[in-house]
Amino acid sequence: MQKDFISIHDLTLYEFNELLDLTQEIKEDPDKYRKKLKNKILAMIFEKPSLRTRMTFEVGMFELGGKAVYLSPNEIQVGKRETVEDIGHNLERWVDGIMIRTFAHDNVIRLAKSASIPVINALTDFSHPCQGMADIFTLREKKGGLSKIKLAYVGDGNNVCHSLMLAAAKAGLKMAVATPKGYEPSSAVMEWAREDGRETGFTLELVLDPKAAVKDADAVYTDTWASMGQEQEKEARARVFAPFQVNPALMAFAKLDAAFMHCLPAHREEEVTASVLESPQSVVFDQAENRLHIQKAIMLLLMGKKEKHGER
Repeated sequence: MQKDFISIHDLTLYEFNELLDLTQEIKEDPDKYRKKLKNKILAMIFEKPSLRTRMTFEVGMFELGGKAVYLSPNEIQVGKRETVEDIGHNLERWVDGIMIRTFAHDNVIRLAKSASIPVINALTDFSHPCQGMADIFTLREKKGGLSKIKLAYVGDGNNVCHSLMLAAAKAGLKMAVATPKGYEPSSAVMEWAREDGRETGFTLELVLDPKAAVKDADAVYTDTWASMGQEQEKEARARVFAPFQVNPALMAFAKLDAAFMHCLPAHREEEVTASVLESPQSVVFDQAENRLHIQKAIMLLLMGKKEKHGER
């Protein structure tokens, strides 16, 4: 495993599958890993509020025998009170790893370059790789594997969509993405996904009609229409995205046993109806749980490395 976890695109196929397999082992036998990060400390930098990210990283470090230190937006003020580089140079003297949940993706890149310790991307406006890995792990778990799976994503071509495409590419899924015109995912990320999927049989289709994307899907995924930082666009986005709501009528185009997926938080009766979110097909809380297990695996692979003269 390389020093940092910034993008799923950066992972080799071996690393990608190693991460999924280790996650399975940790979930099945958590006691085996209770002391694997004993005396290790993770600094958690937050510029955006969070329920799942904070809880799963903090609980994850605790369950691995280490500790996590929460750094709030007011305490750090990334790039304002001091430079990203100076934050990295300070933290590397005190802790064993850094998790950052921020707005600008460049903050993660700069932090990783400046710090000698592992840096984990816990969300940027561009990507959400921990979520993407948890999503693929959940699909593998619920469907008994990833072979011949069709995943439909409906909604905004945002950071979650980006990481989901990259994870689907490594997994060799068939993926269809339906967005309104002008809200498509990054063309660069789509190219990376197609590049990553050449060895795996991955296919990617971008459409404007959500019904076409969802047809015969094994899983249907959506996300909020207005992400953090886009609150001023909420009303305009609600009008544009209304035809992309995931409701029973749309789910009827998917396979009968199709899973419904969402990274949460969800806005009931906006991007998804309560009837779908709370249906037996919904695996949203399994996805949330699996954030814990996938991030424990990421931290273990990055922070549990052995050096020449034994463990740190």
